[in-house]
Amino acid sequence: MVENKSKVSLFVDDDLQPIAELVAPVQFELDTTKLTDGEHVLKLVSRSTSGREGIRKIKFIVRNGPAIAVEGLSENEVVDGSVPLMINAYDKGDQINFIIEGSETPQTVPTWLWILLIAFVGWAAFYIVTNSNI
Repeated sequence: MVENKSKVSLFVDDDLQPIAELVAPVQFELDTTKLTDGEHVLKLVSRSTSGREGIRKIKFIVRNGPAIAVEGLSENEVVDGSVPLMINAYDKGDQINFIIEGSETPQTVPTWLWILLIAFVGWAAFYIVTNSNI
């Protein structure tokens, strides 16, 4: 009895050497820690026992490095003059110990909250002045 199993080669980006050559069907764990952050392409090349070849490409984005948060500048924003920025970079650590310091990005108080606070203080002052017995 001859088994009719295809062989699958896995390539990342434009590498000429495959990261794995497997016999289908198979489960495979792709280790992205060895890849740089950014866009990559996983190319799967299958070869049947009759010699026919099939190719599939899958685009994916790796983000293993520290996350970078920027407040004060948005994507494709038009700016002029001096632009104050708040920048934070934090890593997920070793997945065992959670590090509180630096794990959250501090943010400025939103404008709508300032407006709400001023309106409340103004209303409270008006209420006190109109209802006091002085």
